[in-house]
Amino acid sequence: MPNIVLFSGSSHHDLSQRVADRLGLELGKVVTKKFSNQETRGVPRPARSVYNFVEIGESVRGEDVYIIQSGCGEINDNLMELLIMINACKIASSSRVTAVIPCFPYARQDKKDKKGSVERWSRAPISAKLVANMLSVAGADHIITMDLHASQIQGFFDIPVDNLYAEPAVLQWIKENIPEWRNCIIVSPDAGGAKRVTSIADRLNVEFALIHKERKKANEVDRMVLVGDVKDRVAILVDDMADTCGTICHAADKLMSAGATKVYAILTHGIFSGPALSRINNASFEAVVVTNTIPQEEKMKHCPKIQFIDISMILAEAIRRTHNGESVSYLFSHVPL
Repeated sequence: MPNIVLFSGSSHHDLSQRVADRLGLELGKVVTKKFSNQETRGVPRPARSVYNFVEIGESVRGEDVYIIQSGCGEINDNLMELLIMINACKIASSSRVTAVIPCFPYARQDKKDKKGSVERWSRAPISAKLVANMLSVAGADHIITMDLHASQIQGFFDIPVDNLYAEPAVLQWIKENIPEWRNCIIVSPDAGGAKRVTSIADRLNVEFALIHKERKKANEVDRMVLVGDVKDRVAILVDDMADTCGTICHAADKLMSAGATKVYAILTHGIFSGPALSRINNASFEAVVVTNTIPQEEKMKHCPKIQFIDISMILAEAIRRTHNGESVSYLFSHVPL
């Protein structure tokens, strides 16, 4: 693959290396550090005794550049690092800069929240739109991401956005790891995931169910109502992300009380903040399966129920197809790997 350079940000180097290995490329040389005041620098200052900067260590003139940086960990720092890397490559005369963002930061802030008073609602930010503007102004020509929390985020950009789907990898994992998958039922933990679960259920030729949830406040579920019959079936909860895991753990209890024989959870983005790991350990899951859009090694040490699906093949194929000017979105929304 001539005229292509692949860089990794500091958020998820393991995934970047997996993608590079699948493409048969070496990761480009880049150094990222910070000043003592935590400011990330785009250019080193030789007069200082300690350098803190983002330095692209090789020529990108005329190259097709891909920067892999996930929205996880120290999200604000990693986002700023990505913006500086994009800008550094752009002003160094690269032909195109593509930001590969497996987990898009601030994706849940895609609209004004209706909770609270009308006055508070009218003052709420749409932070996902702000992130889109920042990426465009930094110089990104193209965005590759995965399982956006809300598909309308693609409309926040004036540049091409490829929203990949983990669905092919999820289908493969189900068939290879759940012996009773033909007697399973795919369950969405909320009404917003209906399209996701119906697509997977159709491709497995099984039924689906929904759980309607009501919240009193963010990250706290007040009541759940199951719509569908899960009695004597393996229930597979499918969602795009899990944060504190209150929803999926309550959903697992609801499914078991409704007669499900086993409960699995399959999630694209496993954030697992706050009490998430202890909740999963105490819940009735056979396994909680996530993709590696976010690093999971440390969390798996503390929670043996967590397993991960490697999606580096999907990202690598998307990069290859983008570089060659081929279709990306159609492939991953319709054809299993």
